[in-house]
Amino acid sequence: MTVSAMGGNRETSRRQGDGAAAGRPGQGGEGSRRWIQTTPDRPLSHDPLPVGPVDGPADLEADGRMLQSLRGFGGCFNELGWMALSALDGETREAALADLFSHEGLDLGFNRTPVGANDFASSWYSYDETPGDWDLHDFSLSRDEEAIIPYIRAAQAFQPGMGLFASPWSPPTWMKNPPVYNYGRIVMDRRNLETYARYLLRYVEGYRERGIRIDQLHVQNEVFADQKFPSCLWSSDDMRIFIRDYLGPLFHERAPQTAIFLGTLNGPTDMAFTPSGMALDNYNRYVDNILFDDECRRYISGIGYQWEGRNEIERTHRSWPEIELEQTESECGTGDNSWEYAEYIFGLINRYLTAGATCYTYWNMALDQSAVSTWGWRQNSLLTVDRQAGVYRRNPEYYVMRHFSHYVHPGARLLETGGHFGSLALAFANPDGSRVVVAQNPLDRPLRFAFADRSDPAVRAAGFDVTLQPRSFNTFIL
Repeated sequence: MTVSAMGGNRETSRRQGDGAAAGRPGQGGEGSRRWIQTTPDRPLSHDPLPVGPVDGPADLEADGRMLQSLRGFGGCFNELGWMALSALDGETREAALADLFSHEGLDLGFNRTPVGANDFASSWYSYDETPGDWDLHDFSLSRDEEAIIPYIRAAQAFQPGMGLFASPWSPPTWMKNPPVYNYGRIVMDRRNLETYARYLLRYVEGYRERGIRIDQLHVQNEVFADQKFPSCLWSSDDMRIFIRDYLGPLFHERAPQTAIFLGTLNGPTDMAFTPSGMALDNYNRYVDNILFDDECRRYISGIGYQWEGRNEIERTHRSWPEIELEQTESECGTGDNSWEYAEYIFGLINRYLTAGATCYTYWNMALDQSAVSTWGWRQNSLLTVDRQAGVYRRNPEYYVMRHFSHYVHPGARLLETGGHFGSLALAFANPDGSRVVVAQNPLDRPLRFAFADRSDPAVRAAGFDVTLQPRSFNTFIL
């Protein structure tokens, strides 16, 4: 069984660790001071980390203030991903799953799943395509038993307590106008909305019966996107009425363990136009119209943002700091899995977490090397499967995610930091007391990086002063 590291020929064992300490790093002692580097030609190398007092200004400084607690990192369970993994022999598939979900791998513990078909399903479907089936007699999760549920269960073998959030890309076609998977809007008829709320409840209950807990329901994937793939437009008022009068009361009574999230919001939000035709992004008209409805807001536990939502999340965090914010889908590239795009993803993770997000969710965790969406878009993935050779490779974005997810544990707190590395580095306090700093050098030359923890003014700042390799990702564990 072979695993290729960023396209190389090096053989790696099934549960390759990162060096001295296997699994989740602990605290205390010289062995817990580690520096892990990944460059384009050398992944996950280890170097000594000299730790000591830091005098003078540092490139990144922590002052002891702690920000949001993190749920963690994850990806999305897509049909085409499971089909790619299923093409591998049992041992190699187990190695790929360990790379994604085990504590020795990416440790992806808070993941996403679609409600019905998304654009990386093998074909489009819902759980009830019988027009006018108001009692949902024909509701069935049998399609999910083919790929999505086996994929989730395979992850649960490594993550028994895995968190999971779900979102539909489209309601059943007969609940929309026009009645098609792609394009269209929800029909705002009382009987239709009651049925759709019960449809979503049946989904949550059906998964619970199968041993899969849906922690969160995000009401609609990309509410502003009228796409070539399964999608559904929701106006702010339509979403507000559906949550307030139908979905919220039903879940409050029947599924209180499943939180309702407003999202996923992809932006631009509700648009206004000047007399000359210039489009204006009216964020407040969409989000605040919902959140200022007290009866609706009582059912909303958080908001999910993705894609152009990166431009909106900071405004929500500033106005509604008590509401949990999540990043729900990483941007997907065009299938070339380049180092340059991995560097872009590093910047996205920094941006979302700095803006208050409690998690970062990758999109395609695994894909066949020739896989395209049902409407023709090739996309990046953490792992690429070569069906003919029976092997898989780790792509550059695998290592970006690993530099965060393997070392920053659920419950970690983001640390308030300052310095010139503000867009290039983040610092975290793990529940076990360890400190983790993740930093990027995007330049084509070596770059000095000094970190100082000035949380205790009674003692000299502790930290380190190192030189980052060109175009590198780095994790420091204290």
